[in-house]
Amino acid sequence: MREIPADKIRVAVSNLCAKANFSLRKDVLQQLRLAYKKETNKKAKKFLAAVIANAFVAEKEKIAICQDTGLPIVFLEIGQDVRIVRGDLKQAINKGIEDGYRKAYLRNSIVLDPLARGVSKFGPAIIHLDLVKGKKIKITIFPKGFGCENKSQLKMFKPTVSIEEIKKFIVEAVRSAGADACPPYIVGVGIGGTADYSGLLAKKALLKPVAGIKIRKLESELLKMINRLNIGPMGLGGKVTCLGVNIETAPTHIAGLPVSVNISCHALRSATTEL
Repeated sequence: MREIPADKIRVAVSNLCAKANFSLRKDVLQQLRLAYKKETNKKAKKFLAAVIANAFVAEKEKIAICQDTGLPIVFLEIGQDVRIVRGDLKQAINKGIEDGYRKAYLRNSIVLDPLARGVSKFGPAIIHLDLVKGKKIKITIFPKGFGCENKSQLKMFKPTVSIEEIKKFIVEAVRSAGADACPPYIVGVGIGGTADYSGLLAKKALLKPVAGIKIRKLESELLKMINRLNIGPMGLGGKVTCLGVNIETAPTHIAGLPVSVNISCHALRSATTEL
């Protein structure tokens, strides 16, 4: 049994908060550069150039890529041979979020009561935990901005539904988002499980590398269909509405077929470390 102090987790989470918000993921940046090369709409191309420049400045100057530094989502993979000592895991994570956001001058965007609202705070984070084999802890911080989170959609299909109907639902989810969620988008799709689990799958799909053309058949078909919407970068029109589509699936009940769509803006941010 390997022992990991809770304070070590706090420090790791704090550091990841800054890294996720300052440094655009390399796979996303690569797709933005490819998008810039293929885009022919002059206004859209100019915007893509600004986005790429913004990512460079943010990393160099250690400032947030976007002013919406999101609701921090924490994904934990904890080895079954790990024991957390000298502190509480959940408290360590939330303290790490608060420390990291304060030190990096990131926006406090969380209200404790969703109805009464009130003064915004730095947390608590949304925490997802998976128990895995081994003696390590893998921590991923995913700051999810709500301009794009607000465009999430879920549909409970009948199991007899055609693939074409599922594709239409996913494409229409992006069409309805329009320019509101800061395209070009990365689209996460969760298929299967339950209503709540398909939503989690869609979010986990955004953590996968954005592969561009090196993707599975259904993902490739959806990417082409979405890019034919002509929404374009920031709604300016053009070839690049979407940088990539990632799909995660899970077993489901014989009587149902949940499909969830979780959209990310071009500032798809996450950072991972292992302890």
